[in-house]
Amino acid sequence: MKHGINALLIALTLACSGISLGAQAAVAGQKTVAQERAAAGGSAQAKVPTSGSDAVGRVSINAASAEELARVMNGVGLKKAQAIVNYREEYGPFKAVDDLKQVPGLGSALVERNLAVLAL
Repeated sequence: MKHGINALLIALTLACSGISLGAQAAVAGQKTVAQERAAAGGSAQAKVPTSGSDAVGRVSINAASAEELARVMNGVGLKKAQAIVNYREEYGPFKAVDDLKQVPGLGSALVERNLAVLAL
């Protein structure tokens, strides 16, 4: 119990200083959820690049399938993801991630929320 409280205090201290969760876990001697999932054979947060992903785990809006987009994007299900693919097929590749705002059903807030996981 004491170890858990110490780890929590360390994590909270580091969180207040702006250090990432992965670094907090390393300092506290704990595995992150992504590391635990990967060790268990599940999906880790930092994904292995697939056809539509880059080495950082961001998904390419110009190459990803609807399934990939739906899996990675927060607030985007298969229907909206398919709208992205349909728009790309009709109008050609996106020139900027912000161009997603032109896809019917996607608003500025949704695009802004997903900028960290999207790439061209």
